[in-house]
Amino acid sequence: MKTEMEALILTDTTVGDNDRLVTVLSRSSGILRCFVRGAKNLKNLNFASTQPLSYSHLSIYKGRSSYVIDEAKLIRSFYNIQFDLQRLALAQYMCELAIKNIPENVYSSDLLDLMLNCLHVLTSTDRPPELIKTVFEIRFAVLSGSMPDIIYCCGCGKYDSDTMFFDYVNNRLFCSGCINGEQSVCMLSRGAVTAFRFIALAEPKKIFSFSLSDVSLHQLSDCSEKFILSISDTRFHTLDYYKQIQSFT
Repeated sequence: MKTEMEALILTDTTVGDNDRLVTVLSRSSGILRCFVRGAKNLKNLNFASTQPLSYSHLSIYKGRSSYVIDEAKLIRSFYNIQFDLQRLALAQYMCELAIKNIPENVYSSDLLDLMLNCLHVLTSTDRPPELIKTVFEIRFAVLSGSMPDIIYCCGCGKYDSDTMFFDYVNNRLFCSGCINGEQSVCMLSRGAVTAFRFIALAEPKKIFSFSLSDVSLHQLSDCSEKFILSISDTRFHTLDYYKQIQSFT
């Protein structure tokens, strides 16, 4: 029995002489790993639509021990990202984050839309990769069930302050008067805290509708990265590579 679904191709691996194993993020079934028969052949009808960072309509059936893509029709390709090494590295990190955190057979439409939105901004605008990475990490945490507790100081309930501190391990916000020797904290300016709240709570289509100074962006970027790493409790090799590329730009 075939199943029809929309999915983003995240990664691929060569299997044998002609086949590929692709990992996809689907709307209806989360992360799936599927074989594509004969897909190494450039003449194969499924070649272009099953390349990494292709968003496609897939026809999938369950074989004896694995899923198999029988037909794929390309909806949109983000192939042009390969010409910018830093943006490509960021896209690969986003894919690894999804693979390691989204289970199989879980409805993932919101997470797929987040991926597509961020890839669109990454490939079609001049927004800084650091900003796109920050937005992706925060919203990914929210959609994965780890809403950051960044509305009030957990000590005194203060909402606004020139400087606040986010405990990225214990998911708590402190004002400067209540911070008391906590080790796993990031210092955030007023602008960084405001952006943090906006990204976490805004409507999906508006998550990039804000501006931020370079200093505040660097603070928030460091904080969102530490928060997502704490939630995931794993290492991302693609993140190491992205940061290595970033250091040369």
